[in-house]
Amino acid sequence: MKSFKESVNGVRILAADCNPYAPALYFADQQFIVPRVHTAGYADYILELCKRENVMAVTPLIDPEISVLAEAWDTFKQHGILPLFPKSGTAKLCFDKFEMYKYLIKNNIDTIMTYETLESFIIAWQNGNISFPVFIKPRCGSGSVGACRVNNLLELQEVITHSEVPYIIQELILGDDLGVDVYVDCISNKPVSMFLKKKIETRIGGAIKTISFKDEKAFSFVKQVLEKFEFYGPIDIDLFYVNGRYYLSEINPRFGGGYLHAYGAGVDFFKMIVNNIDGKENADSIGQYDEKIVMMMYEEVVIKRVSELAAEQDKSMMCEISLDMNTAEPLKLV
Repeated sequence: MKSFKESVNGVRILAADCNPYAPALYFADQQFIVPRVHTAGYADYILELCKRENVMAVTPLIDPEISVLAEAWDTFKQHGILPLFPKSGTAKLCFDKFEMYKYLIKNNIDTIMTYETLESFIIAWQNGNISFPVFIKPRCGSGSVGACRVNNLLELQEVITHSEVPYIIQELILGDDLGVDVYVDCISNKPVSMFLKKKIETRIGGAIKTISFKDEKAFSFVKQVLEKFEFYGPIDIDLFYVNGRYYLSEINPRFGGGYLHAYGAGVDFFKMIVNNIDGKENADSIGQYDEKIVMMMYEEVVIKRVSELAAEQDKSMMCEISLDMNTAEPLKLV
């Protein structure tokens, strides 16, 4: 949000979260406390909030929200609100890692060998098709929560059988761990910007130290992948590079947590968003950045009085929107 304001003069940014203690709220011009993502009517609630506040574009920053908002993609668009997220089919594909794996295999896109169940993995292991150690992650997880390396069958059985959520089991890839920040133009539906980075250090939720590089082979591979999808706006792609080949790991159809590296290297998605809001198609600028630019992420602190928290300021508006959603009358600006 700080970078958006730095890039584009006169922009007004609204931030919404279910938790008044989310620090990013307080870098926005206005804060809203909203229901949790899986609350019935959540997408309608966000839509009414956008209409009420004359919002021109909306983007989710967490994975579970994307599929929910995607159900209302056409409705947002009909109200003149640019949806910076995919439609429902693509959103669900990106969130369900095994469905994504099947889709990639079907479309001949290099990806990581993946098994849906413990039983199917054991058969493949016994047949010599895969070996330990392996990597496991929740099938519909987010932020790397629950993802880990597993060294033997006993350990794998322990994790899988005691988990409350379904896991997928993957071949452990020991090549270069890479990230790609991509902007897909909302008018042409073509990728117009790509920023490649090698991950130097990662923690739960993503990379905290990265270094930029360029490779035409990588740009070509990402273009090949994106031909099989329909995205809008910023997306975050994870790749591995092994023995001269690129392999797709995941696609997160939102700003990646490490996009600030791309912005710091001169790759400005914010201006591209504004162009699309204004109905302007962005020109191709793929590869227009410097190599060997390093990002080193660290934490900041936000200090507020309790009386300044969004929850204390937002109660009346939350109530009014809920009431308006239960009436047939149009919402009014307040």
